[in-house]
Parts: sequence; structure tokens; C-alpha cells
Amino acid sequence: MVGLSHREEQIIELLQSGEEISVTELSHRLGVSTVTVRNDLKALSAKGLILRTHGSAVPAYHPLLREKQSSNIAVKEAIAKAAASLVNDGDRIMITNGTTSALIARYLLGKRDIQVVTNSTLLIPYARVNANISMTMVGGEFRPSAEALVGAAAIKQLDEYHVAITFTGTDGFTLDHGLTTHLMENSEIVRKMCSQAARRVLVTDSSKFGKQGFVRIFPMQGIDVLITDKGLPAEVAQQLREMGIEVLLVD
Repeated sequence: MVGLSHREEQIIELLQSGEEISVTELSHRLGVSTVTVRNDLKALSAKGLILRTHGSAVPAYHPLLREKQSSNIAVKEAIAKAAASLVNDGDRIMITNGTTSALIARYLLGKRDIQVVTNSTLLIPYARVNANISMTMVGGEFRPSAEALVGAAAIKQLDEYHVAITFTGTDGFTLDHGLTTHLMENSEIVRKMCSQAARRVLVTDSSKFGKQGFVRIFPMQGIDVLITDKGLPAEVAQQLREMGIEVLLVD
């Protein structure tokens, strides 16, 4: 996860093994004192990443989400920063759930009067520390594996809002099948949020290209801008531009 020390990463990985590990055992495995481990656990608890128990701790996030957060971190950061640069003072935007899209909120610091509509609980920490963000969370059923609110209630509430930009991620995308995801309810949220925006921006690392999820969201022409890294094949980027899609490549 972005913003964690190497030892904090190690602690979360150990806790996610499912076995109960005491502070003493963590100290032994990490090669540090129990005082250091307790301080690390206290810091992780304050960040909302673990739940403290007597003498041990458990992860606060679903293992699947943790796996996604820990992959391609530097690239996701660069993509999120580029996406945030598209937001102007006074803009109203939507951000769908996803580990890359959630990072966009981090880079909205310095923007003024930004209204964000989202179904992602991962954005809450950023809204807490940035007084210039007003955040609307749509209601719905909570899905721990995505830290997201989905379902009919969320879809209905989204009808009330119209925004300048919707930022969305994807589980996979191809030229033939467009954007896809593994969950039907996630596809419904993405389609709805994108339909409420004047501009639709896909934020995803290039490893997602060529992958195809279970559920189709919409064709590639459903987006206006793709922000990804330079791992995307040049010929694919050119084909997307010929479709009328703006392609922004980050290092």
C-alpha cells in the first residue's frame, strides 16, 4: 500500500496469512524489538489498516484489495497524478472505486472548491485532510473486497448528479471487447457514473491491457481519455487515438 514503510508492509503481509501472530512472534520474525513492533502496530491502527486485539492484530482490509494495492505502486501514483492535473478549481467530478482511481484524491491538494461524488470508501482519508474537497458518498451495499458501495440504491442516487469528469478504472481492457470487470454490480456503477459526466477518463496501468473480465462495461469508445503508462504497445495507443480517444502515457 502506498505510504507504508517496508516493515509495515511486512507486518500486514504476515497478518494476512490468517494465523494468529503475537507481538513477540512478530518481533522475532522481523528482527526488531517488541517496542518497535508495538509502535508499528499503533501507527498501522491509526492509519486504519489493522485492528488491534489483545497481544496481536488483524488486517482491516480484504486480502484481495490488499493485493491490488501493492501492485505497480509507482505507476499507479504517476497515473493518479496525471489524472488530477485534469481537474480545475471549482470542478464537480466522480471517482469510481478502484485502487488507482482512489489515489487521484491524494493529488487534488492545492485545488480549490472540488466536489467529489464517489462510491469508494478509500477516498475518505483524503477528504478528511483536504478542506478543499467536499465529498458525497453514494449509499448502497458495502463490498469489502473493493471497499465500495454498490447496488440499486447507489445507482438511483447517482441520477441526482452531473459532473465535468468521471474517473474510472477497469479490471481489463481490449480493443475488441472494451472495458471489462469481474463483477456485474461494478459494471453498473461504472456505466452510470460515466453517463453522468461530460468527460470520461480511464485510469489504469498497462498490465490491464489484453485482459478480459467476466462482465463487459462498454466499448473503448465509451471513454474520452486513457491515462496509462508507456508499457502500452505503441500500435495500440495509435489505434485508440484513431478511435478519437486521447491517450496520455506516464513514465
